[in-house]
Parts: sequence; structure tokens; C-alpha cells
Amino acid sequence: MDDKLFLLVVIGVDDAGRKEVFSVVDGAFGFWNAVAKYWPTSCHQRCWVHKTVNALNTATKSVQPKIKETLHDIWMAETQEEVQKAFGQFETRYGAKYPKAAECLTKDKVEIRAFYDFPSEHWTHIRTTNPIKSMFATVRLRMNNTKNCESQKTTLQLFVN
Repeated sequence: MDDKLFLLVVIGVDDAGRKEVFSVVDGAFGFWNAVAKYWPTSCHQRCWVHKTVNALNTATKSVQPKIKETLHDIWMAETQEEVQKAFGQFETRYGAKYPKAAECLTKDKVEIRAFYDFPSEHWTHIRTTNPIKSMFATVRLRMNNTKNCESQKTTLQLFVN
């Protein structure tokens, strides 16, 4: 997608004069480009749910449950030290046999750990995009069921009527 489209979402986020912006993104490069351009010092978090799915898709079905368990050990760790240890265990166990899974995880090593820089009570809300997506799930369901949301006007009528 064009990063100009994502600017429509990003611009206006910082109306209150805050200097920092924290973004949780599933890998939509347009959004990453827009945030990097306008808030270069902001903190970026890759969505752990999407990262897990992407890593699992590179491995055989038989080993996916074990890989998933190891990935959960990483993002459920209580401290940065535990994260480092869990990363090391993942790379030791799966790095040689499943290099694409290891690469998928390690290429965004910084971005998938960004939530650890925030208070732990916020971690469940900021390590994935799921809380954001779940807010719009009923909207998406209603739009899919009505089958007539082909314009801005008909989509708006879903909320007005």
C-alpha cells in the first residue's frame, strides 16, 4: 500500500503536543514508512500475533506447536534477561533446521521487544494489534453481512441508521 494512505491514519495522532508516538503494526510497510518519516524517534512494536503466524508458516506442521510454545516463552517473558535467554533457546533449537523461522523472528528483534520498555500492566494491550482489530470486528462483520457497502455513503448509513 502507498504510505500516503497510512498518513491519513497517522497524522493527527499527536494533537496534544506529545513528543513520542508508539505504534503497533502488523508489517504494513506503508504505515511503517509514514511513522518513520514523520516521527523518526517514535517507538515501533511489531505485532506478536502476526510475527508468530509468519514464523510458523515457514516450518512444517508437525513442529509448529513446539515452535509456537517457544515463541510464547519469548513474548511472555517477565524481563529483558528472560527474553534474551528465550531468544537464544529458540535460535539453538530451530535456527539450523528452520532458518526461515529464525530469520523471520530475528530480523525484527528490536521491534518485537519494544513493549518491554513500557510498564508491564500495558504489555497485553501493546504487544499485538489484536485489541485494535477487535474494536472493529463488529463493524467488519456488519459490513460483510450487508453486502452493500460499496461507497462511503452506504457504509456511513450502517452507523447512522
